[in-house]
Parts: sequence; structure tokens; C-alpha cells
Amino acid sequence: MRSRAQASEHAETVSRRLRLLSAELNGIRPPVEPLALDEPHTHLRELRPAGGEGASGADPAEAEPATTLPPSAESRAVAETLPPKVPVGGRHAARRGSSWLDLSPFCGSVSLTPTTLAVIAVVVAVGLGITAWWVVRDDPGVPVVAPTAGPALATPVTTAGATAPGSGVPSTDVVVDVTGKVRRPGIVVLPPGSRVVDAIKAAGGPRRGADLTGLNRARPVQDGEQIVVGVPAPPGVAASSVPSVPSSPGSTGDLVSLNTATTTELETLPGVGPVTAAAIVDWREANGGFASVDQLLEVDGIGEKTLAQLAPHVTL
Repeated sequence: MRSRAQASEHAETVSRRLRLLSAELNGIRPPVEPLALDEPHTHLRELRPAGGEGASGADPAEAEPATTLPPSAESRAVAETLPPKVPVGGRHAARRGSSWLDLSPFCGSVSLTPTTLAVIAVVVAVGLGITAWWVVRDDPGVPVVAPTAGPALATPVTTAGATAPGSGVPSTDVVVDVTGKVRRPGIVVLPPGSRVVDAIKAAGGPRRGADLTGLNRARPVQDGEQIVVGVPAPPGVAASSVPSVPSSPGSTGDLVSLNTATTTELETLPGVGPVTAAAIVDWREANGGFASVDQLLEVDGIGEKTLAQLAPHVTL
């Protein structure tokens, strides 16, 4: 164990060596004084005994530190050129110095904080939503056409040769039945003022070898008449005369309807027996009726000669 005197001598020796070392260092390089802004705990202090340099019995731990050396003029000039040191908290505080957004263009004019930027973003989003809703609302879309109500009463369809109910005005068309040796025998519709020759042309024209003697092709046709072409008319009846309305089927001089006559009525026709009459009825039921007198040629047992005999006596 050292005595207090030995400890005091040891402290003086250490202090003296430190002063000598400092003097040697000052001779090698210019002295660098601590900056005025340096923290006090970084200053180099000189330890001295509490009772003076030669005091005995002083404890080195209880020695009084020496007064801090004042800064030189050169260190003060260097300190004035440096920016002020702002204390920051935390060891990572220096990393927070740079902002996530460079707002240098707005420095001094607008102060944009994160809260302000959030408010601006919300306002822009709301504005875009309102604009989109406005555009969608103004879009007319596909126009829906309302169904038009149909006529309350349909116009009655009148057949050719018939008069409209309540009008009292006859139809302007003329309907005639062209039979005999023509290419397309049947019902033809002609304009008013048409003649027999027009009816024959409408039926396809006469067949080759058809005898038109005794047929007045210049005569005006009348509505509802029957024109027989190339077939000799029965005695006392003109070839193209207008037939009278039959009083009863099967009577003398009356025409027999191919579409409504029974087998008994058909047997009254010249050249038609029970077998031929039954064949006519069977063909009529199988084909839905006769469209022209010339279709009798399709019935079994009827040829050109029989057709020439039947044509003046039958109708549709």
C-alpha cells in the first residue's frame, strides 16, 4: 500500500511528464485549440492536487481539475465559418434529415406537409369520381323505341271481283276463267277494259294446233265469265259467251263444278261413267281440288278427246 506522500509524488510525476509531452508536440506542429462549440467533456483538463502542487497527503482521485484553456483567435475564426450544429435525437436521426419528397422548388412559397398532401390527394380523387359519374349520367345510351300500336281495326281484305262492305263501289279488276287449249288454264285477273286476247295471253297463249275459229278475241271481257279456247262450243252457246248462273247442279245446260260435284252429278257429263266420276273425286281429294279444267288430263281415263267434251260443261 502506498502512502499519501508516495501517491502525491506519483501524481506530480505524471503531470510533469504530460506537460513535457505537450511541449514536445507543440514544437512539432502548431497547437490546435479545442473549438468553442465543442462539448465540455471533450476538453483536455489538467489534474492538480487539491492542496497545491507540493501538498502532501492529497488523494489523486480527489484532485481538482484544471481550468479549460481558452480558444485561440484562429479556432474562433474557423468556428465562425462553420454552420451551427443543431442537436438531433437518436442515433438514426441524421438519416431522417432528407425528406421523402424534394420540396425545394416550393421552399419559401408553399408549405406542403404530409397532411396537406393527403388532403390534396383526397380532393383530386373525389373530383375524378364526380367527373366520371357526370359523364356516365350524361351518356344517352341506346335509345329504346317504343312499340307503335297497331291499327285498331284491320282493313278487310276483299277478293277480286267483290265489293268492299259498305262502299258500294265494285272492284276495278276483272276476273275470268280461261279453259280449253291454253298453256296455263285457270283463273286470270285482268285490268279494266281488257279483251279476250288479253285473257288468252294471261293464260300462257293458245296451244299449238288450237282452233280459234269462232272465238271473238276483240270482245271486251266481263267479270266472272268463262272463255273456252280451241274447243267447239255446244250447240246454241257461243264459245266465249258469259255463262248464266246455274239454277241447280245437274240440270240441262248447267255447268258442273269439279270441286263440289258428287259422283252422281259428274256422271251426267258426256263421256263420264261411274269409274271416271270416282277417279275425278279421288284426284280432287288427293290434290286439294282443281285449279283449272285442264287438270282433268291428270285423271285416269280422261284424254284430250274427253277433255274437249267436258270443258264446255264443267267449271271450278
